[in-house]
Amino acid sequence: MKIIILGAGQVGSSVAQNLVKEANDITVVDTDGDRLLELQDRLDIRTVTGSASFPEVLRQAGAEDADMVLAVTGRDEINMVACQVCYTLFHTPTKIARVRESAYLAEEKLFAREATPIDVLISPEQIVTDFVRRLLNTFGALQVLDFAGGRVRLVAVKALPGGPMVGHPLHDIRQHMPSVDARVAAIYRGDGAIIPSGSTVIEPDDEVFFVAARENIRAVMSEFSTLDKPVKRVMIAGGGNIGTRLAMALESRYRIKLIEMVPRRAQQLSEQLDRTIVLLGDAADQELLLEENIEDMDVFCALTNDDEANILSSMLAKRMGARKVMSLINRPAYVDLVESGIIDLAISPHQVTIGALLTHIRRGDVVAVHSLRRGAAEAIEAVAHGDSETSRVVGRRIDELPLPPGATIGALVRGEDVIIAHDDVVIESEDHLILFLIDKSHIADVERLFQVAITFV
Repeated sequence: MKIIILGAGQVGSSVAQNLVKEANDITVVDTDGDRLLELQDRLDIRTVTGSASFPEVLRQAGAEDADMVLAVTGRDEINMVACQVCYTLFHTPTKIARVRESAYLAEEKLFAREATPIDVLISPEQIVTDFVRRLLNTFGALQVLDFAGGRVRLVAVKALPGGPMVGHPLHDIRQHMPSVDARVAAIYRGDGAIIPSGSTVIEPDDEVFFVAARENIRAVMSEFSTLDKPVKRVMIAGGGNIGTRLAMALESRYRIKLIEMVPRRAQQLSEQLDRTIVLLGDAADQELLLEENIEDMDVFCALTNDDEANILSSMLAKRMGARKVMSLINRPAYVDLVESGIIDLAISPHQVTIGALLTHIRRGDVVAVHSLRRGAAEAIEAVAHGDSETSRVVGRRIDELPLPPGATIGALVRGEDVIIAHDDVVIESEDHLILFLIDKSHIADVERLFQVAITFV
């Protein structure tokens, strides 16, 4: 697939790095020539220096025969104009744009084909907000990913001493939960991945990825660790787009305090938010945290645009008694560093966003993609089409499927029913399958598996 990526920032660079490994023809456009040179030194890609919305620059990038354009520059207006130019002049089949400003997103008619013809809108702030909200609603999980409209979830949880399944083989889980069905898709132990079997014994500190129906998630989590008390009080550091969206999404359910250090912005937020207490100050101010009873907070979320400020304020909040702390971190090098220390969860915006982009790039009928483990693994929702003559999966038992190494099927959704993927389950046409890939280098094999052939032998 020939793909043009407009913008060599963190999202654009990460997407390029992901896609170039999958035999795609990638061209990256940016005004920063030095950044493009650095990217070209690391990746096998073409680069073009110039403004992403200029027709001649897009022509140089190969827009005349491109399959897709991903407009992910730091400016909404450039992304929108670039898609318009690609539609009008080059008839590019698929146009995906990052649009961050809520004032644009609120106007649905603006993105109709006869107006600004963007096929897919990506709002990183909304994606990250939804990601954090799911974590808070499933407190104690490391990751919570929705599939099939939320009916199925893939959840990552750390196995801790005291969990009923810790020290026991996986086949014991049916004895522990006879009325609940779930499937462990993968286990990460240290830096290595384990494909689980019934005899696999869960050890303390294992990172366990399991698939279950949404209503069964808490019950399954309780098998691997002691459940945390539900969240009641949340403190948010940073009143930017993400912090504001999160406060708006949570304030009807939780007690929210939001810290913003810019007076004018704090005033705006106090008028915009209904139940959130808006505080003017620095989230790393020890006296402010003491005054606002940080020790009573269930979760402290540092969501400013400054990685260092997020890390420091989170560490301070944890030391002063906050039960859990989350920190928004843009630099990939920081993520592994802080998660091994005092910060409970490091949230990487570009890693969360990449999954939304990959959903529209995968071949076959792929409904959802989530990038995991810093891009090394993926979780996919794919739809089976055809029949036993034209499909490699329809009409076959799960244990008969030619899955690539490191791939497991956790569950499938058939109509309104969630079916956990045991070996004897037979796949039917239009089933939605939830797959986990430990090694995403095999993604092309999975794509081929779900493509329908005119004739299949």
